[in-house]
Amino acid sequence: MPALTLVEAFLVAMAMIFALPYAVWRLVGGDRWLPLVVVQILAGIVLGPAVLGAAWPAFHATVFPPPVIQALNGIAWWSVMLFVWLAGIELDLGDAWRHRRECGITAGVALLLPFAAGAVVAAGLLAHGGWVGPKATPVQFVAGIGMACAVTALPILVLLMDQLGILRQALGQRILRYASLDDLAVWAMLAAILMDWARLGRQAVFLLAFALAARALQHVIPRLAMRDRWALSLVWLIVVALGADWAGLHFMVGAFLAGAVMHARWFDQRHLDQLREHVLMIGMPVFFLSSGLRTEWQMGGLVVLAAALALLVAAVGGKLAGTALAGRWLGWAPGEAWAIGWLLQTKALIMIIFANVLLDMGLIAPEAFTALLLMALASTALTLPMLRLRVSGVAAPRTPA
Repeated sequence: MPALTLVEAFLVAMAMIFALPYAVWRLVGGDRWLPLVVVQILAGIVLGPAVLGAAWPAFHATVFPPPVIQALNGIAWWSVMLFVWLAGIELDLGDAWRHRRECGITAGVALLLPFAAGAVVAAGLLAHGGWVGPKATPVQFVAGIGMACAVTALPILVLLMDQLGILRQALGQRILRYASLDDLAVWAMLAAILMDWARLGRQAVFLLAFALAARALQHVIPRLAMRDRWALSLVWLIVVALGADWAGLHFMVGAFLAGAVMHARWFDQRHLDQLREHVLMIGMPVFFLSSGLRTEWQMGGLVVLAAALALLVAAVGGKLAGTALAGRWLGWAPGEAWAIGWLLQTKALIMIIFANVLLDMGLIAPEAFTALLLMALASTALTLPMLRLRVSGVAAPRTPA
């Protein structure tokens, strides 16, 4: 392949990132079968070193040289910060508190059972070696894998329920309440996992400063004009993410915290929805590629696939068992536990973000990251077919024009 300038290589890479997944997604029937994000993440794996780099190393090195990777990483960081920040804003803990008994029972069992099942799988991986990151303690590794199996991707859940036509229905609003509590618990657990005794002073300073600044933000933002609210909110996002990274908690944890202390009512809901969709369309495909570039198969493809399958059984089985138990306790209608269980185990982006944090902080090895990535893809891809199989009350997905 002829030599490309740095700009040409960057543009070729961007063209591949945006064109190939969308073409494949349309070819297989669009949202009738699986969300676009699943195809985009798979494309990231295909364009990474595990597939394209192994099959055509010269082409891969030409299109994805280190400077291009660095530029793409910058886009990916900003995109994922916006995405996680929006996930924090979408939390409605007040609504969950008003239905606290139902939400507490459902969110609790739907989180604890997949966590326990994932922790069992993690203990097995720990015993065989090769899966643990260089900076992890056994407890951090087991807890990190367990929480990854319990994650629910709240923003993707919103998009999926909108496509199914149940987002504004009573069932959809109930599922959002359960997912909100689980989401908050997962991010809190991640922050606890990342606590570092060597940086405990920094983390205490950050958390104290964050609490004081968040309280001030609650008084300032509602008094501003809408355009000024957006400008200040973006600065707030950047500063909190920077502070969290400085403290050793990772910038994605900071981005979520920055959104979690904000209220969706401060903004036009239509604008929030549009921003989330635009970030998904414009920026997140680049993040998917960066995730694909991290996939590793050195331990052997079959071993990684076996680990991914075990994690999938733990994540999906635990979530379905949890919602079945909650449904029995709370007297749900037939079919509701199945639908709620499959929707709550939709992992996609948030689980991949979670796994990226664990990898960045040295708590899991690249092979464990790859297994988690494949588990997230499989669990999300299974959601629509399994809902159609058993739940007649859920509308068929709307096919975009």
